[in-house]
Amino acid sequence: MKYDNIIIGGGLSGLVCGIESARSGRKTAIVSAGQSALHFWSGSFEFLCNEDSRIVIDHPLERAERLDESHPYRKIGVSNVSKLLDRVSPLLREAGIKVNGSLERNHYRLTPFGYSRPAWLTLDEYLSFQSPSELKGKRAAIVNIYSYLDFYPRFLALGLSKLDVECVTASVNVPQLDILRKSTTEMRATNMSRFLTDSAVDDLAREVNRVSSDCDMVIMPAVLGIFDDEPVNRLRRGVDRPVFFVATTPASVPGVRCQLSLRDYFTSLGGTYMPGDTVVGGEISDGRIRKIYTSNFGSIPLIAENYVICTGSFFGHGLIANIDKIYEPVFGLDLNAPDDRTEWYDKNFYASQPYMGYGVVTDEKFRPMKEGKVIENLYATGALLSGFNALKEGSGAGITLATALHAASCITR
Repeated sequence: MKYDNIIIGGGLSGLVCGIESARSGRKTAIVSAGQSALHFWSGSFEFLCNEDSRIVIDHPLERAERLDESHPYRKIGVSNVSKLLDRVSPLLREAGIKVNGSLERNHYRLTPFGYSRPAWLTLDEYLSFQSPSELKGKRAAIVNIYSYLDFYPRFLALGLSKLDVECVTASVNVPQLDILRKSTTEMRATNMSRFLTDSAVDDLAREVNRVSSDCDMVIMPAVLGIFDDEPVNRLRRGVDRPVFFVATTPASVPGVRCQLSLRDYFTSLGGTYMPGDTVVGGEISDGRIRKIYTSNFGSIPLIAENYVICTGSFFGHGLIANIDKIYEPVFGLDLNAPDDRTEWYDKNFYASQPYMGYGVVTDEKFRPMKEGKVIENLYATGALLSGFNALKEGSGAGITLATALHAASCITR
């Protein structure tokens, strides 16, 4: 099977790159193993949030100019990164995902444990604010679903109290969820979202109104709208005061919705989505990938002019570590990881761990190398790259999206 472009990996990076390729008129395929990091999504995207894991960055573009030259933002160029990422919000909205935020200044989001953390983009339905002082003097009703265990009202109340927010907590129920309580393992966000539709949402809204009449706002777990945001909008219309949501323990309902929405947008543009499949190798000659092979297609190759590998880092199995080495499993690409495993980690658990900065070695265009030679028609994106520590910096989503859009611009010229 022949395509113009093949994207290896169906997470955020692969989907965005695939969308840009497909809507340029290229025949595009995405090979996706299945679940991605989006299923663990907090509801916010970060660009550059922290310095030394402690100092909060208010103006991320200014700080990005001082990053090391090997950092993906600097390799693309910060001004070019800004232009690329200006396309993200419109793209997400076209896919049905409404976000707010700006690269000029980070805003704050509320974590499941009640802490305020900086972010670049946040879902419209999530609680976000430009400054923690905005919430001072507010009265919030933190409303949980009866017997739902993956949401922590007391932690949220404690965290909000430090922002001078007065909180009341309540638990409500709708009869449509009773069937899930036959087993404690069924009361999970993704399961509840399938039942919280139509009249169940109306019943929930009445219960929320009952317990929040003297409050300025309502904060709830993000358990509505796994397929689209209509249940979210319906609840917000039915409640008499502003309703905001906070992330829960994975799987993330908004994260699943985001992945499904981007997938559907990609296929609506004519893209071919191959779920539940894994690229197991390819043929490389004269510095180019000639064909790739997948688990499902066996000996039948997939052929394209260009390839983009978006398989992630260790979490997504884009990098594999065993007792002897760290390696990239699809093409055996060159890595910046040392052979001595004692250099992979710091014995101080709270220190910045060296392995978090490992990734594939690329040229200035993010084309990976194998045995020291650039593969001319392959581009790498996101967490597979080296030169940054997403956990320390709070930069993972920004790098994922910037490099995906950069790769898309390279393969659609």
